[in-house]
Amino acid sequence: MVLKFFAIIALMVMALTITGNAQDKFTLSGYVRDAENGEELIGVTLFISELNKGAVTNVYGFYSLTLAPGTYTLTLRYIGFKTKQVKMDVTANLSYNFDMISELIAMKEVVVFAEAVDANVSDVSMSKVDLNIGQIKKLPALLGEPDLLKTIQMLPGVISAGEGTSAYFVRGGSSDQNLILIDEAPIYDPSHLFGFLSIFNSDAIKGSELYKGGIPAKYGGRLSSILDVRTKDGNNKKFSGSFGIGSIASRMLIEGPLRKDRSSFLVSARRSYVDVFLALANNNNRVYFYDINAKINWKGQNNNRFFVTVYSGRDAFILDQDFGFDWGNTTATIRWNHLFNEKLFSNTSLIVSNFDYGLELTDPVLGFLWTSTIQEFSFKEDLTYYVSPDNELNFGYHLSYHKFLPGKITPNASSSIFSTVELEKLFALDHAFYLENQRKLSNKLLIRYGVRLSVFQNVGASTIYTYEDPKDNINIRITEAITYGTLEKIISYVNLEPRVSIRYNTGKHASVKLSYNRMVQNVHLISSGTVPLPFNTWYPSYPYLKPQIADQIAGGYFRNFRNNNYEFSVEGYYKWLNNVTDFADNADIFFNPNLSTEFRQGISRSYGLELLLKKNTGFLTGFASYTYSKAERQIEGVNDGNVFVANYDRRNAFNVLGTYEFNRKWTFGFGFTYGTGRPITLATGKYGVNGYVPDFITERNGFRLPDYHRMDLSATLTSKKNKDRKWKSSWVFSIYNVYNRKNIFTIFTRQPQDDNGDPSGEPGAKEFVAVYLFPVLPSVNYNIRF
Repeated sequence: MVLKFFAIIALMVMALTITGNAQDKFTLSGYVRDAENGEELIGVTLFISELNKGAVTNVYGFYSLTLAPGTYTLTLRYIGFKTKQVKMDVTANLSYNFDMISELIAMKEVVVFAEAVDANVSDVSMSKVDLNIGQIKKLPALLGEPDLLKTIQMLPGVISAGEGTSAYFVRGGSSDQNLILIDEAPIYDPSHLFGFLSIFNSDAIKGSELYKGGIPAKYGGRLSSILDVRTKDGNNKKFSGSFGIGSIASRMLIEGPLRKDRSSFLVSARRSYVDVFLALANNNNRVYFYDINAKINWKGQNNNRFFVTVYSGRDAFILDQDFGFDWGNTTATIRWNHLFNEKLFSNTSLIVSNFDYGLELTDPVLGFLWTSTIQEFSFKEDLTYYVSPDNELNFGYHLSYHKFLPGKITPNASSSIFSTVELEKLFALDHAFYLENQRKLSNKLLIRYGVRLSVFQNVGASTIYTYEDPKDNINIRITEAITYGTLEKIISYVNLEPRVSIRYNTGKHASVKLSYNRMVQNVHLISSGTVPLPFNTWYPSYPYLKPQIADQIAGGYFRNFRNNNYEFSVEGYYKWLNNVTDFADNADIFFNPNLSTEFRQGISRSYGLELLLKKNTGFLTGFASYTYSKAERQIEGVNDGNVFVANYDRRNAFNVLGTYEFNRKWTFGFGFTYGTGRPITLATGKYGVNGYVPDFITERNGFRLPDYHRMDLSATLTSKKNKDRKWKSSWVFSIYNVYNRKNIFTIFTRQPQDDNGDPSGEPGAKEFVAVYLFPVLPSVNYNIRF
């Protein structure tokens, strides 16, 4: 199958090459870079006025233009940089790199956006957001730490799980249906401090893209969204760095050339210091997190470029040396960019990702250690063939090997009542082939269409049990146990994923866009709560879990105003999902060796309307968004088989984020968020059984928490950089939850208590208790750049 696929691709490329040569055309190609630090720029528009055509640099900063012989005026545009115009004589194939110079906007340091000036209208992509890390740093933030995921939670079509979490839900999908990548490596849990902060250090981020729909064929593996985060390559012009001290953590970054203009490095680190203060107070508890980003790259001629990226992050909670838990992600990516010729660009990647967690109790009788791990080893080959400025072909092959170690309990004391128990290890091979063509059919009509072939194989070594009734989780009867050898196929799932996006210009500054995509997901998060915790477990598709499949259609109107300073869009979508995973009512999911009998799969649907108004330049920048959405599920064995709303169904969400440049020194940030309260399952009564009084629940997610709203403010004081001082400093003052709103995080039931916390009331009586997280929280950060 693999050989046939690449044979077809090779024949297509050969045919296109012959056609191009027959027309006696030449190719101008190369990279576009930031003149100050040598970083490649993503999404720069290169426009040829004589042909009214152009190109856009890819995610690696590369462009390719195939033209007839002649002299052309080439105009390069990118928000935050001076427009560059050059005359080019095209008489042969030519490799040429452009450097672009930053400009000052509103008398201050430039704020760079990773997109073309008119991308909102001209790009074929819809349901896609490029996030500006420069602006995120100036926004008010929880505990003063700028956070990429907290900003994502305020975008249209994105719903937050609640206060103080990194989990987000996109267009009716659950949190595990979001693929999060850092330099192409998957992240299985993006949280620090149980979600109060995310793993992304803002100092190290170069750019990020969020796809909610119209997802390109190169991406797959999740149903709802793709978050593609790319870190900086490192300054190859000069040594520079930054240092920051915050209310909860400190961070540093150093970058510079190993060989000027050819090779560079970057190292950034962040660590919290709550444990330091606890130790000074003679407190035996330890609470901390850290993360490290490191990158080395070598850029020879345009034909070959090499990158090595490493990320490592971890959290630890140790309570008086008696109980502790920790979790963390580690990733590594080796990437090779190669030009076979002026038209054929290749990116080859080797990727490793590891997520693990552990819980330990050191009691001599009840002591145990619980560990769980998921590992992924991947090879990716992505190629782009630039047929002409109006025709681009993308194709490739991805292979991943997954190792799932769901859980292992071992006693950590000779007198412990626990014995060693290990859940069955699971393994899988995940193949993906894709082919996609982006074609400009006229000045008004642009189309991108393609297909992705997913081939997922659950393989050994493993033992699979056959149950008399796989849905009977009470009277479990195993009829057969089949053992499979290493890499022996247990079951295969093959799925086609068609994708299409269409853009039609209705005027110079407006367009209409349509998209359809099918997504397939073969990894499943085993969780029974709304908020994914670090010690949830992942499972692959196997005989008792089918792949989840989602189809989505979307359409929208996009318009820019006042020379592209303002962007407006309205989008509607409808998504239907099959084989969504849940648990049977009253499921036993804690270290259950027969967890297969608890799985339930069914259908889901969601639809919504999203509005976005965005201002990119000037003294005042930011966006306002509104989302109306609905998400429902129906699963046999859950909620008596009746339709129920998903626990992340929040009908209305309104968000405003912005910054105001008051003068050269002062920048003010503001944020406001409002959302309908999320659904929650609560007891509606009680009943007694032999003195035991359990809750009586009539409906899954039958109640809602009160509506959520909050306002945040910030002020940034930036010093001037002068000849005597080669560094620049800034103070960031933030106030989180300005008007001290008590937003309920969750509600639970307990036996009534008096003012002293002692039990009270009649036997079996219950009371509801609301949990609030954050009151008004001021914070201060101090940052230095040199």
